[in-house]
Amino acid sequence: MNSSEKPQTVCIFGTGDFGRSLGFKMFQCGYSVVFGSRNSRMSSLLPSDAEVFSYSEAAQKSDIILIAIHREHYEFLRELTEDLNGKILVDVSNNPKINQYPESNAEYLAQLVPGAYVVKAFNTISAWALQSGALDASRQVFVCGNDSKAKQRVMDIVRALGLTPLDRGSLKAATEIENYPLQLFPMWRFPFYLSAALCLFFFIYCVIRDVIYLYVNENKDSTFRIAVSIPNRVFPITALTLLALVYLPGVIAAILQLYQGTKYRRFPDWLDHWMLCRKQLGLVALGFAFLHAIYTLVIPIRYYVRWRIRNTTITQVITKKDDPFLTSVAWHSDSYLSLGILGFFLFVLLGITSLPSVSNMMNWREFRFIQSKLGYLTLILCTAHALLYGRKRFLSPSILRWYLPSAYVLALIIPCTVLVIKFILIMPCINNTLMRIRRGWERDSKCSKSALNGKSDI
Repeated sequence: MNSSEKPQTVCIFGTGDFGRSLGFKMFQCGYSVVFGSRNSRMSSLLPSDAEVFSYSEAAQKSDIILIAIHREHYEFLRELTEDLNGKILVDVSNNPKINQYPESNAEYLAQLVPGAYVVKAFNTISAWALQSGALDASRQVFVCGNDSKAKQRVMDIVRALGLTPLDRGSLKAATEIENYPLQLFPMWRFPFYLSAALCLFFFIYCVIRDVIYLYVNENKDSTFRIAVSIPNRVFPITALTLLALVYLPGVIAAILQLYQGTKYRRFPDWLDHWMLCRKQLGLVALGFAFLHAIYTLVIPIRYYVRWRIRNTTITQVITKKDDPFLTSVAWHSDSYLSLGILGFFLFVLLGITSLPSVSNMMNWREFRFIQSKLGYLTLILCTAHALLYGRKRFLSPSILRWYLPSAYVLALIIPCTVLVIKFILIMPCINNTLMRIRRGWERDSKCSKSALNGKSDI
C-alpha cells in the first residue's frame, strides 16, 4: 500500500491462536485489523494497535470478515444476518475428521448467512507458520467461492501476506479444500506400505538363511548379523526393487497401449495410482540407498570384521604364507564398487531433480531426459552392481540353503525383467508403432489418417 492511502480494514471474528496470528500478519503487511469477540475487552495476546468489539460492532467496521471460529459456534451468525448482508465472509475453519459433515463448513456458512459472499481460504496454513514466518512448507492457499469479485479480493489479501493463492473454483470445492489438511501423506501410503512389506519379507528371508540355517545345521550362533549384516543386505535389495518398480508401470502402460492399439483408453485404476506414486517410490528407494551407503561405511569398524582381519594376519604370520594378489579379483572388486558409486550418484541426481524448486527450473524435455533416460541408466548401473556382487555364485548350488537362493538373486528378478522388456520396447519395429499410437494413431480407426497428418489431439 502507498503511505498516502488509508489502510484497508479487515475484520476477524475470533481471538484464538489462528485469528491472532492472522491479525499479526495483516498488521505487518499494512492492514488495519479489528477483532470481533464474545468478550470485547482488550487482551495482551492481541496486537497493541488492535481494536476489539462485539461481533455486531466489528462487522460494521469492514466489508471483509474472516471467520476464525469453529463450525460448532456458527449459530450466533444467524442473529447478525442484517449486519453481514453483502459482506465477504472468509471461512478459514477445518474439521477434526474428513467428511465429518454432509456439507462443507463454507457451504454451511453460506446457508446460515444467505446474503453474504462466502469464500473459503487460509485453512491450509498454520498459526505457527504465520507467527514464525517459516512459510516455505505452506505458502499455497486454496481459494474457492461463487462470487468472482469477492474471491479476487480475498486472493489480493493472500498475495499481500506473501502467500500464493490458488483458485479452485466454486464453493463446491470447499469440501476438497477442507479435507486437504487432514490427509496424512495420501500419496506416500502405498510407497510406505510397499517398502515396509519388502523390508519385512527380505529381513525374514535373510534371517532364515543366515541365522536359523547356520544354527540348525552347523550349530553356529550368528544372531549378531541381525544388527548390521542383514540390514545392509535388506536395504540395497529394497532400494533396487523400489527403483525397478518406479519404471515398471511405464513399461506396463506401453504394453497396454500396444495391445489396445490406442492411447484413448483409460488405464486400470491400480495402474493410474501406481504411476502417480512413482516419485514417492523413487524417493523412498533413495532413502534406502542412503542407508546402504552409511551401513557400508561402518563395516571396517565392526568387531567381527576386525576380528577376522586380525586372525587372518596372525595365521599368515605363523604359517609364513600370504595370499597372492589376483588382478582378476581386484578388477572385480573395483568394478563392483565403481558401479555402485556411479549408480548412487545418479540416484541422488534423480532425487534432487524431483524437488519442485529444481524441476521448476527445467523445461519438460530436460526433466524427462533426467527422469527417464538417466533413470534407466541408474537402474542399469545398480543392477550391474548387484550382478557383479554375485559373480559366478548365481548358478552355484553351494549358495542354496534349504533350497533358498541368496536374497540378492531375488532382488534381480524385477529389475532384470524391466530392463529386458524395455530393451524390447525400444527396438525400432516396436518403438515406431508405440510412438505413432502416442501421437494419436489408432489401429483399425477411421481417424488414423488424420492423426498421421498431424490433426490428432495432443
